[in-house]
Amino acid sequence: MRSVPASALPHDAPVSWRVVYAVEVPLDHLGINVPDVRVAREYYDDLMPLVGFEPFFAGDDWFSYAPAGGEGTQLFFYAARDAGGYSRDRAGLQHVCFTVPSRREVDAAHEWAADRGDEVLHEPRTFPEYHPDHYACFWLDPHGFKLEVVSFQHTT
Repeated sequence: MRSVPASALPHDAPVSWRVVYAVEVPLDHLGINVPDVRVAREYYDDLMPLVGFEPFFAGDDWFSYAPAGGEGTQLFFYAARDAGGYSRDRAGLQHVCFTVPSRREVDAAHEWAADRGDEVLHEPRTFPEYHPDHYACFWLDPHGFKLEVVSFQHTT
């Protein structure tokens, strides 16, 4: 897991920031239901190498990715069993964020999403309200899931 040293956090950072950014989070995997496994798989097969993930396991109606190198949280996608639209504003998944080592990789992910015609919510920029070095972009995948790619690379 890539993390930010506790010393890089603002002195008044909430305790939860220190837990998330300063120690390894014991989260093995996340599962996300999608309305169309084929569309999702084509999309994420292109995206995941950009954010440091590689294919993990797969079946007829599900697939997954793991961080390259094997350390960290895996991401599983399953065929949704109940019909209905997704909304990040209802209870449930709000967004998924991928951490990358450099701002250059954030810019590359943004370019990839924009070139595909995905709806970009925020172009790459620093979000100091989250962390002084929180450089990120946000967009929507084909199913409306909000995705973020962030780097905490410090620049002077």
